[in-house]
Amino acid sequence: MKKLLTVKAATGLILFFFCLSCSYYKADKLNTPDGFECDTTNVTFNGTIINILGNNCLKCHSAMAYDDGAGIYLDSYEGVKSRIKLITGAINHTGVYLPMPKNKPMLDPCLLLQFEIWIRNGMPEN
Repeated sequence: MKKLLTVKAATGLILFFFCLSCSYYKADKLNTPDGFECDTTNVTFNGTIINILGNNCLKCHSAMAYDDGAGIYLDSYEGVKSRIKLITGAINHTGVYLPMPKNKPMLDPCLLLQFEIWIRNGMPEN
């Protein structure tokens, strides 16, 4: 009987510490590695994606760019949607795509997550 209580107590402690080690995941607010909160509640093309592109891509990939950006223009919804596979490969530094932004570090994980959420939501023009 005493051995059974010890096993139950040990099992209970293991479960207790296991549960403590689990983190609470809230899909709309995530913390980035640098401690900033990443808002994933209202990811839209006009409010989120165009800002990511404007800050990281449009210097080269727009009709008004000094550089021709290899003829890849991301300053319109149609331009982004038609090149989505290329964009995601480039910003995630995967596959045969040239890593983007050119000669700069990979985008912040929050920006990549926001881009992924927009794609997962069907890439609405909103």
